[in-house]
Amino acid sequence: MSSAWPLVALGEVLKQVSRSERVDPTKTYRLLGIRLDGQGPFLRETKLGSQSSAAQLYQVQKNDFIYSRLFAWRGAFGVISSSLDGCYVSNEFPTFKPHSDRLDVEFLRLWFQLPTSLSVVEADCTGSTPLTRNRFKESFFLNLKIPLPPLAKQQRIVARIEELAAKIEEARGLRRQAVEEAEALSRSSIETVYQDLVGRYGQTVLVDACTTITDGDHNTPTFSETGVTFIFVGNVSSAKLHFENSKRVAEDYFRSLKPHRVPVRGDILYSAVGATLGIPALVDTDESFCFQRHIAILKPDRERIDSQYIWHMLRSQTAFAKAWSSTTGTAQPTVPLRAIKELPIPIPPLAEQCRIVTYLDNLQAKVDSLKHLQFETAVELDAMLSSILDKVFKGEL
Repeated sequence: MSSAWPLVALGEVLKQVSRSERVDPTKTYRLLGIRLDGQGPFLRETKLGSQSSAAQLYQVQKNDFIYSRLFAWRGAFGVISSSLDGCYVSNEFPTFKPHSDRLDVEFLRLWFQLPTSLSVVEADCTGSTPLTRNRFKESFFLNLKIPLPPLAKQQRIVARIEELAAKIEEARGLRRQAVEEAEALSRSSIETVYQDLVGRYGQTVLVDACTTITDGDHNTPTFSETGVTFIFVGNVSSAKLHFENSKRVAEDYFRSLKPHRVPVRGDILYSAVGATLGIPALVDTDESFCFQRHIAILKPDRERIDSQYIWHMLRSQTAFAKAWSSTTGTAQPTVPLRAIKELPIPIPPLAEQCRIVTYLDNLQAKVDSLKHLQFETAVELDAMLSSILDKVFKGEL
């Protein structure tokens, strides 16, 4: 912090406001939430007063500073933009007006993006655990002291940081665009290969390429602290099997499953329900696990079918579109097991399958490498902005 900048309590430069309104059952309310990590307020939903359980709501106005009592420790602070002017929040979102002759509200927003600022907030929070009732009281908020240069200096700092942030976001956007274009090229290449194979070998249906196709056990198991991993649709819907947010079931339940419902390396899991249906994931682990009934399991005929080949073909636009055209239900679309079995697949000789797998695997590896690079770049850009903010509030820039 610059020694030339005085430390000023927020209570000296902010005034808490409360524009409360009794909820009118016939009125439509635009209700806000606040994103974490300094991402600010957003329009969460629009609903009639009759649909709200609150007796009172609180209106916000442009340039208000607002935060979430419950998630302040996660950086849920922000400024009301012109597009959110006139929206409403519950009483869990304290709202303040800056003294415009002393404080630029965007300067304050930047200060709350500093890790050092959030560490003070977290220390002040009260409650049983950080994930439950860890509220940040207004008295703590107003007692926080911010290094405060003259208003003109604040405005120059905000302008400079916004300029740098725009350049950083542009860099992020270029990297995202490169990944999206690479993914589009990969999808296009798979479809081109698929159509070429159909032209040369015709097509059959998926069930003819597998020894069995079935879904998960329809009996809902009891989850436990230990035992065998149990996965959900979300664990396959990225087209890569993973075990994040999985649960555990007892060994006895796992042993009770029929062999055709037990995944082994080389099987394919297929998301059959929800917004991400139609996505296959190859089982590439020897770890024992089982899965919910909304996932289908395909066991390719290993004597004449390369599992990786089937995985690639199921990612073709033709197979994906066929799955979606066969869905039932609206609230929760589902592709029936019979429709999965009938998905069209070209089956060339095994040697040709292996050649295609090598080609498409190499292409996918390049896409994955680009994704990894994009992630690393995003982390570096975030660290750069954080470093710049730190230097600014230390008076070093």
